[in-house]
Amino acid sequence: MRASTLRHHAGQAAFPGGVVDPADDGPVATALREANEETGIDPSRLHPLATMERTFIAPSRFHVVPVLAYSPDPGPVAVVNEAETAIVARVPVRAFINPANRLMVYRRPHTRRWAGPAFLLNQMLVWGFTGQVISAVLDVAGWAQPWDTGDIRELDAAMVLIDDESDPR
Repeated sequence: MRASTLRHHAGQAAFPGGVVDPADDGPVATALREANEETGIDPSRLHPLATMERTFIAPSRFHVVPVLAYSPDPGPVAVVNEAETAIVARVPVRAFINPANRLMVYRRPHTRRWAGPAFLLNQMLVWGFTGQVISAVLDVAGWAQPWDTGDIRELDAAMVLIDDESDPR
């Protein structure tokens, strides 16, 4: 989870990532370096599988190239720099696959409406670009299960569910 003090996407659940350094040899090198800087994971434990298409994130004006990687044994991970990262969480893939953890969220910046897939789990709401990436990976891998796409909540109302222990999720 990103630190609440960051300028963009503060307090949001997100994968490690950041700006390309001049020494980085492409998106994979950037992703491995950022994963290490933000979570302490040893890059040699990661096996890059694929890069996704470059995407523009309008609210922050970032261009992002998601890198998919796998680790059979990621080793220890933790918050390395509290100025960047508030929480490092390991979430099993099965939690994202579970239809009970899925919903749609929308927000209304000005008069435009945006809605997209989200995941409510481990006391966090994963939504926005991160939710879209996870949903796309589940679809492409053939792991997605039917879920209630009619469960659509405004972002602030969905955030309340994080602390709502009466919600059956």
